[in-house]
Amino acid sequence: MARTKIICVSHKEDADGIGAASLIRQAFGGETRLVDYPGLMNELEQLKNNDSLKTLYICDLGLSKTNQDQFVELLKDLRKKKVAITYIDHHDIEESIKKKIKALKVKLVHQIDECTTVQVYDTFKTKLDDHASFLAACAAVTDYMDGKPMGSKLLQRFDRQFVLLEATVLTFTITSHQKDNEYLLYLVDELSEKKYPHELPNTFEFARLQAEKISSVIQKVKDNMKKMKNLAYMEVTDSGASMVVNFVLGLSGKEVGVSYKLREEQGIYAVSIRGARSCKIHLGRLVNQLATDLGGSGGGHDKACGAVIPKEKIGMFLKKFNSKLK
Repeated sequence: MARTKIICVSHKEDADGIGAASLIRQAFGGETRLVDYPGLMNELEQLKNNDSLKTLYICDLGLSKTNQDQFVELLKDLRKKKVAITYIDHHDIEESIKKKIKALKVKLVHQIDECTTVQVYDTFKTKLDDHASFLAACAAVTDYMDGKPMGSKLLQRFDRQFVLLEATVLTFTITSHQKDNEYLLYLVDELSEKKYPHELPNTFEFARLQAEKISSVIQKVKDNMKKMKNLAYMEVTDSGASMVVNFVLGLSGKEVGVSYKLREEQGIYAVSIRGARSCKIHLGRLVNQLATDLGGSGGGHDKACGAVIPKEKIGMFLKKFNSKLK
């Protein structure tokens, strides 16, 4: 059987992952698979046995010490089958892993100072149009990277308030549909057809409902967050940890905020972490090592990252994390 299929595997949880997938679809067509960070390896395991796969794009899916070696081995298996692979990402990657990826003749597009969608646009802009640059600007805003060189240049092409509005509507729509993969794939499809977020049915209503959820969180954070010497933290029960963590950071006056939510069926806590601008420690690297030491996984950016921690070790994680924030 001839290999003809093009597939993009991208991050499902934010506008950067959805935007990157939309730009790949616009430029090359093909199928989209949307996953969270833990789902990346399972998806690649399945694709390893796909005899029709010809070209694979992997977007906005960062690695950790727990999965980076497995990732390289899966890429090796795919390359043995002559699958062309492009990996585009902006999360921290160890230099040794980058060298191994490049040695497999995988195209690696990687800058930690620009969001993934901006890098997708910059790499394939001859195949894309102004609408694609608008989506890239929205992704830069939502990933707090609109002040970076390429991101800020793209943002200057458009009315800033319009970009902020569309980026927020898109983000809240994505966040409110995390359990509806079919809808997220619909978003990728519509955005690749050069639609704006406000043009899609009910997106303003989705955004309004999400805004209500977020506003209701503020008092809960004030009442329930706890403080340690170098961080503030809060366990979340009725919303996402990533929704709460920025309030924990902002309302606590600490340099680092942590929120976490139990996933009972998996026996783990999903942890979100944010750092203030004044925080000088690269939180993604610190959390990557600490989570691995405790039998979990983690990583991300200098001031925004996450982790998966075994249920019984969340207290130890907080204690050790606090002690390393000096």
